[in-house]
Amino acid sequence: MFRVLIADDHPLFRTALRQVIESLFADYEILEAGTLDEASRFIDEAESYDIDLVLLDLQMPGSSGFSGLVSLRNAAPWVPIIVVSATSSDDIVRSAITYGASGFIPKSFSKEEIGVGMTRVLSGDVFVPYPDAVFPPPRSSALRADSEERLAALTHGELRVLDLLAKGKSNKIIAYELGIKESTVKAHITAILRKLKVHSRTQAVLAARDLSFGRS
Repeated sequence: MFRVLIADDHPLFRTALRQVIESLFADYEILEAGTLDEASRFIDEAESYDIDLVLLDLQMPGSSGFSGLVSLRNAAPWVPIIVVSATSSDDIVRSAITYGASGFIPKSFSKEEIGVGMTRVLSGDVFVPYPDAVFPPPRSSALRADSEERLAALTHGELRVLDLLAKGKSNKIIAYELGIKESTVKAHITAILRKLKVHSRTQAVLAARDLSFGRS
């Protein structure tokens, strides 16, 4: 079962997101939160609820700026978060990705466009509305060498998990393919983030792809 947490204080928009999810998945469960505290309670129990994706509004009760995103990301770094916001300037989108979002979808998007964004993120891509404006130019050789050093610090098990993350696999699928428990996958992801010195699975995947890791 695919489980999604919709964290938005506008019931009408939560309904719209529900309709998108219903069109994408046959077997799903939707959790709804109207405040950051409610969303945090679901995330705190993520092991029980086994959440696969969070759709997060930046402006909701209890959240200021990117504090809600950072809070949920720190609580469960293995769960991909898509920011869904009415404000979508280049700076806002860039900051959301920097703070660990796996994607950014403007609320002005149609249901079809929202579905495309969700599908892209679930396939392992980072989805943003203006990729040319958001993503930085190629990094210097010195920074690349530093990233290669960090990647070399990963164990064989962590590298296998990172490889599957870069291919868009969910925690459940990674656990199944590697024959390990999902809790072990989450522990590997936590170690990967620490060793790569990044804050989210999105940033780990971007770092891996920047080094052509995980390509066939």
